[in-house]
Amino acid sequence: MIQQSRTSIVAAMYSKAAAKETDPLLPSYEPAPEIGGSKHYHSVEIHDSQDQYNSAEQTSSYNENQQYLQDFHNHGYQHSDDNDEDHKSSDSVAGPMARIFRTLFVFLFAVVLLTICVSALRSRDNSSEPPEGGSPDSPSKPEPHTIEGRVEAILASTPLIDGHNDLAIFLRYQYSNNITSPKFRSEFENGGMPQHVDLPRLRNGKAGGAFWSAFTVCPNNASYDMTDSNYATSVSHTLEQIDLLRRLQAQYPHRFSASTASRPEMLAQWQSTRSLFGPISIEGLHQVPPTAPMSTLRTYRAMGVRMATLTWNCHNAFADASLLSLSLTAPPIVVNGPFRPSEGAVTPRGRAVIREMNRLGIMVDISHTSYWTQLAVLTKSTSLAPVVFSHSSAYALCPHPRNVKDDILDLVKKTNSLVMVNFSPDFISCTAPDSDTNDKSPTFSLPTFYPPNSTLHQVARHITYIGSRIGYAHVGLGSDFDGMASTPAGLDGVDKYPALVAELLRMGVSDEDVKLVVGGNVLRVWGDVDDVAEQMRREGVEAGVDDAAGW
Repeated sequence: MIQQSRTSIVAAMYSKAAAKETDPLLPSYEPAPEIGGSKHYHSVEIHDSQDQYNSAEQTSSYNENQQYLQDFHNHGYQHSDDNDEDHKSSDSVAGPMARIFRTLFVFLFAVVLLTICVSALRSRDNSSEPPEGGSPDSPSKPEPHTIEGRVEAILASTPLIDGHNDLAIFLRYQYSNNITSPKFRSEFENGGMPQHVDLPRLRNGKAGGAFWSAFTVCPNNASYDMTDSNYATSVSHTLEQIDLLRRLQAQYPHRFSASTASRPEMLAQWQSTRSLFGPISIEGLHQVPPTAPMSTLRTYRAMGVRMATLTWNCHNAFADASLLSLSLTAPPIVVNGPFRPSEGAVTPRGRAVIREMNRLGIMVDISHTSYWTQLAVLTKSTSLAPVVFSHSSAYALCPHPRNVKDDILDLVKKTNSLVMVNFSPDFISCTAPDSDTNDKSPTFSLPTFYPPNSTLHQVARHITYIGSRIGYAHVGLGSDFDGMASTPAGLDGVDKYPALVAELLRMGVSDEDVKLVVGGNVLRVWGDVDDVAEQMRREGVEAGVDDAAGW
């Protein structure tokens, strides 16, 4: 969500000086050498020789034919003195007939020769196997050999799916959710919209889509007053934000897939028309009534919600948060230890909600949750499906309570889950607090923001750190665009996705691994979540039931 305002970052940070930043936690990367172009040897000489051969053969045959006709004419129609008179009338007819016969013979010979040549050429063309996925009539393009070409190929073959985009809350703030106004239409369609997202920038950034967050803030005193009446405003605002995103998709049907479409349907639409993936997410279970989470989640699912974060910056009836925001301007309170020790960081009711999310095919998101909540979710089969951090970064590089510690990263790999790296400066560039931390008994505090490392390159370092530790099959992109007050230098909007992809390639990440990072991994986890939901339905797992108390 929109973070606390801070001193603006000079654009020059992503200059040569910023590229030389040092971080004792990572080795410095040299730019990856570009792949040299290979030469293509064309069969010009072969074609020329073939043409010369065909020409010589045709000329030789034609000359033989001419000699044959000449001999035929000279001997077959030879006159004798004795027969001269007898054959005068015959000679007068034989001359024109011979010419007609000669012309016809040459024409037929040329037709036969041309047919043979065409057949030979077709046989030669069909002798080589077509490229994989193509045909002789539509050869595949050669692999790109420059960084720019490789970026182009990656984003043309794999949809870039951002795990967390806050466009909706910005539309509420900036336009009061009025997306039919001329002001909104002009800025969204033509560019120049404040913050980080509009249609031209999405197009220029070759975006494939996002999980579009229907965020609302926690209600007042949310961590202590967990009643339906206190949560009612958050729930009603959630419905408004879901409706906003659905109206936006309906208003631009050629640019967005419908939120209710399935994953295969969205992928097919992206492949055919480059429509943006349109799944909706909610950012915290304060967005459901404490006594009616099951029925509310089922309703949200029917409206296109495909991901739900367990907490935002408040505890709720189901799980503990890592930070408590008393207001949007005051520094948050850091959480150390379970809020309800007797129940655990994920309450029994919370475990039942997670199981219902598994049954519905809603992805479980544990960004914003406490370290103890993460441990609870990633162990003891609390979730039957892989889970995601939709917008969190590496704690080892920036020790912020919102980021993911190394021991949690190892559990991410063990459960085949996913961390989608946040771009927010607060979460990518900071120095360690004074307090000591360790994996057995961690103590968290707010770190100090470090402006010099607030760069696109530093975001790439978070990605490569996670990829190097647990594999590139477990890291993705979760920008938090439109939910942060400032951006890293060089990464100031959705149009800069290609620049980040290029930086990963320069740092030596392979093309195949980059494809996983930009979208392959989240599609894989989404597919796994769908498979678990289908299996639970086949097994007859019953829907979760709410308390249903009162009238």
